[in-house]
Amino acid sequence: MVALHRDEPRILGSLPGPRSAAWIERDDRVLSPSYTRTYPLVVRRARGAMVEDMDGNRFLDFTAGIAVANVGHCHPKVVAAIRRQAGRLIHMSGTDFYYAPQIRLAERLAAVAPGSAPKRVFFTNSGAESVEAALKLSRRHTGRPRVIAFLRSFHGRTYGAMSLSASKPIHRQGFSPLVADIHHAVYNDLGSVERLLKTVCAPEETAAIFVEPIQGEGGYVVPDDDFLPGLRKICDRHGILLVTDEIQSGFGRTGKLFACEHWGVQPDILCLAKGIAAGMPLGAIVARADVMDWPPGSHASTFGGNPVACAAALASLDLLESKYVRNSAARGAQLREGLKAITASNPTVREVRGKGLMIGMEIQDEAGSPAPKARDAIVDAAFRRGLLLLPCGPSVVRFCPPLCLTKRQVEIGLGLVDAALADVRTADGVGVRH
Repeated sequence: MVALHRDEPRILGSLPGPRSAAWIERDDRVLSPSYTRTYPLVVRRARGAMVEDMDGNRFLDFTAGIAVANVGHCHPKVVAAIRRQAGRLIHMSGTDFYYAPQIRLAERLAAVAPGSAPKRVFFTNSGAESVEAALKLSRRHTGRPRVIAFLRSFHGRTYGAMSLSASKPIHRQGFSPLVADIHHAVYNDLGSVERLLKTVCAPEETAAIFVEPIQGEGGYVVPDDDFLPGLRKICDRHGILLVTDEIQSGFGRTGKLFACEHWGVQPDILCLAKGIAAGMPLGAIVARADVMDWPPGSHASTFGGNPVACAAALASLDLLESKYVRNSAARGAQLREGLKAITASNPTVREVRGKGLMIGMEIQDEAGSPAPKARDAIVDAAFRRGLLLLPCGPSVVRFCPPLCLTKRQVEIGLGLVDAALADVRTADGVGVRH
């Protein structure tokens, strides 16, 4: 059989196959019911932009493990870096000791983060932990209690991150009381921020504004060109910290290393995770050195900055900076224009939007309202044809493939999307009526 990363999608029978079905049954007995599974995919292995399930079915992956495998699944240079480091040192806890991979990665992140001011780095294990650290640091540094975030934002599911998030009720239901003094403005609406500051968030009490440069879970929403620069001006005027959540949009996803660079905006604190280490659990915040002024013991993490994860991140950064950020811009333009072409006369598709390989296709009904059932049907139809997609927002199909995607793979993906849209249009009881 053709090497996995060079193959094309091939479905050998009904999905899930018998081996996958057996694993799903075992999962149902022991895993938390809080997990969300979009379709019955049980992954055996993956390489580049291709995934193989337990029954030998092969899929083109336009999810990258939820925008994580930015340099592709199991890139040989990342695998080699992991193996080398695992043979030397797996763990020593960077909060209490020193080791080279953590220091090297901190130097790299401080160098590539937007802005010329000196910076410091704090390592975490995940995106939610990065947001929690940024929340603590912003309050600690400013001495102010209040924080502004945005409706339809998503920052994670731990308590501070959940309190900042406002994309779905299910993320908050049953978990009150949430963290206090967090307020929400309307995304892409500077007037909404100004009104909050004039009514419930006195500027002298507001520590930070948390913003996704491009909203992720909220629907891959790209703001107007004046929005992020406008937030920067508001923060500068009132001594408020600007915290950009680049957990999903960072590390080349949008065709630049960080999405805020599209608007020339320099944050005070940058939240990172997902694509940072090619699938290894790692996150970080990068802050101006004068902002990261908390004393020893005020925040720490046993596993944050794990040496094996840092080695993977260093190898991944080399690949991103040498070729994959550029490839994201090129293949993103190809995919975006291709989606617009195949959906131009399709009333189900309201809009195709995005930057780089962070693209959303919004689905609507005949009245122009969100159509989540039709969206879910499109994602499922694509899966059954061999293309992995994800939903986001009220009714958006999310495209976030590995940044190693080839021109040919984009062409294959577009054909499968076109076929999935046709499947949904012709299926009984499904389509624009929903």
